Amino acid sequence: MDFTGGSGGGSDRRQIEESKPLLGEMSATEGSKMGAARCRRPLLHCNGMRYKLLQEGDIQVCVIRHPRTFLSKILTSKFLRRWEPHHVTLADNSLASATPIGYMENSISYSAIEDVQLLSWENAPKYCLQLTIPGGTVLLQAANSYLRDQWFHSLQWKKKIYKYKKVLSNPSRWEVVLKEIRTLVDMALNSPLQDDSIHQAPLEIVSKLLSENTNLTTQDHESIIVAIAPLLENNHPPPDLCEFFCKHCRERPRSMVVIEVFTPVVQRILKHNMDFGKCPRLRLFTQEYILALNELNAGMEVVKKFIHSMHGPTGQCPHPRVLPNLVAVCLAAIYSCYEEFINSRDNSPSLKEIRNGCQQQCDRKSNLPLRLLHTSPDLVSQEATLSESRLKSVIVTSNEIHVEVERNNTANQKMTANVGNDSEPNLIDCLMVSPTCSTMSIELSAQADRILGCYVEILKMLSDYDDWRPALASLLQPIPFPKEALAHEKFTKELKYVIQRFAEDPRQEVHSCLLSVRAGKDGWFQLYSPGGVACDDDGELFASMVRVCNNVHILMGSCYKTKKFLLSLAENKLGPCMLLALRGNQTMVEILCLMLEYNIIDNNDTQLQIISTLESTDVGKRMYEQLCDRQRELKELQRKGGPTRLTLPSKSTDADLARLLSSGSFGNLENLSLAFTNVTSACAEHLIKLPSLKQLNLWSTQFGDAGLRLLSEHLTMLQVLNLCETPVTDAGLLALSSMKSLCSLNMNSTKLSADTYEDLKAKLPNLKEVDVRYTEAW
Repeated sequence: MDFTGGSGGGSDRRQIEESKPLLGEMSATEGSKMGAARCRRPLLHCNGMRYKLLQEGDIQVCVIRHPRTFLSKILTSKFLRRWEPHHVTLADNSLASATPIGYMENSISYSAIEDVQLLSWENAPKYCLQLTIPGGTVLLQAANSYLRDQWFHSLQWKKKIYKYKKVLSNPSRWEVVLKEIRTLVDMALNSPLQDDSIHQAPLEIVSKLLSENTNLTTQDHESIIVAIAPLLENNHPPPDLCEFFCKHCRERPRSMVVIEVFTPVVQRILKHNMDFGKCPRLRLFTQEYILALNELNAGMEVVKKFIHSMHGPTGQCPHPRVLPNLVAVCLAAIYSCYEEFINSRDNSPSLKEIRNGCQQQCDRKSNLPLRLLHTSPDLVSQEATLSESRLKSVIVTSNEIHVEVERNNTANQKMTANVGNDSEPNLIDCLMVSPTCSTMSIELSAQADRILGCYVEILKMLSDYDDWRPALASLLQPIPFPKEALAHEKFTKELKYVIQRFAEDPRQEVHSCLLSVRAGKDGWFQLYSPGGVACDDDGELFASMVRVCNNVHILMGSCYKTKKFLLSLAENKLGPCMLLALRGNQTMVEILCLMLEYNIIDNNDTQLQIISTLESTDVGKRMYEQLCDRQRELKELQRKGGPTRLTLPSKSTDADLARLLSSGSFGNLENLSLAFTNVTSACAEHLIKLPSLKQLNLWSTQFGDAGLRLLSEHLTMLQVLNLCETPVTDAGLLALSSMKSLCSLNMNSTKLSADTYEDLKAKLPNLKEVDVRYTEAW
């Protein structure tokens, strides 16, 4: 009788091959620096069949109670004892049946199993394996050879893990413990079982061992880390192990273990889908690892190389999760720098108190209105008059936040009304106090200051990658920083580089993120505008954000509604715009001219002040004269009249249309057909100058969403519109909801969706004729 262990059907034991060690060759000097043995242990793999770890399954059971000397005679006899079917569960500490009767009335502890072997001889039962227990033998018979081998490897694994848990739960000598850990890791690497728990179980055992033994030396720490390094290559460390790694990064940031072992672990964390909300210790470990890199001699150069390694050498990062994970780590690290101030908010000024003025909780006086930098036609003159009526300043200290509040006995009634409002004010409004009137300063500890500098620098690095910039802009658009950070001059000054990169990017999806994420909420555009708490350059960045590559229309186009954007500027930032225009900023001069051209400003006095501002500089005077010429031409066009119907020949282009409309008078033009021409959205800027247009045919042209949005703002009297076979999508078609006069709309063969169609029907009450054939809404 021959008892052998093997894989399917009594095959030979699997061969094991060696591969290169994870950490590579290290000199004796380096090894001594680490305080750990040289990492020469090979990373092992198994050839042959792979199996999933069994947790439960159906199998035939036979138990033979006898002295072992008679085992061969019984097993080779012609008639074996009876077999019982059982649904057996492989628990953590024993083998148990779902129906505890017969042979499996009592569970079989793994500690009681002396040996597990495959049975392979001529007269043995098929697909059978043997469990040797005190006083007898348990035979398990599977349905086929694959299942038999799966049970065999699963039982061996469960038995060995149970043994290691007991051995490592009461360590005596650490040299023995380290040897057992290495054996455990080798077992996991060599196992033919393919399951996440195979590599996680040893890590959890080591994690528990470390959490229960906190008095280990640094050398013991590094030896254990090196021992489990092969398992960390393809597995996330459990939470307790992450805490252990964090401690090592903090205490020994220059250890070679940080570079050699932790680098691939952190790279794997950043490259995979990671919910840091559920796994906060993984994020904390990544954060501490990056800070450890920053502590090396090269400092931020090492961090920069790490970020570059995460991005890759090509122009497009192949791992989509890297950027969101890096940003999440940066935001959490920056938040931690201000945690002391955030936790003390109960005793510090609230957002409303910062806006209204405050005293200490123990010495609270009546609310003192702060003079906010609101838009006003008298902006320049206000600065002089307010300085005369200013009373003595009162400096308020709350923890580390210092708010200088100044009484102003000329506060207007509107501001007083805002003070009495119980609603929480807008975040940016709370911070956008005139620099001459109030200040907020935050002093960070040396450690917090280093952390802040490191992670703001990483945000700068991320903004330098063209492929990452759109996603980064989108992630930062909601301003995901605490108000204490926005009130910190160093933070906003350093972050200015990132915002500048967004402003300089010509892509709409990037610079549009400078605006607010939704109506009623301010964005970076407001924060860095003149008068904003982050503005330290007299509005240069603000002008750059508006200009965007020397073209003011790009950013306004990114708002999708030019008039809406100009209205927002007029309501909130007219003063800063006028001040910059007064200083000769060409972008702001263009903004003021557009406000006049589109009749954004209703107040006559404000209009006159804008005109005076434009005429005070050479560039403003020239552009205002051009505006007046255009206005005179428009009035002349309307006076002369012209044809009421016009059809352009097929193959006409945008340039042809522009030449035609500039050559004569078309003030009375009501019906224009551009069907089957080559016009694009670029011709929209000429079409909006036709005040009497009621019918427009764009059938089979290249007129797209951008042009449609522009038409929807200006041609509000349009009644008939044909967009058949044009490349318009929902993004542009939704803008048509503002054209309340539309009676007939042809969207045949466009990319119209059913939801957009229903939305248009609800918002266009006069719509009677609609063609949606060959669309999703059909």
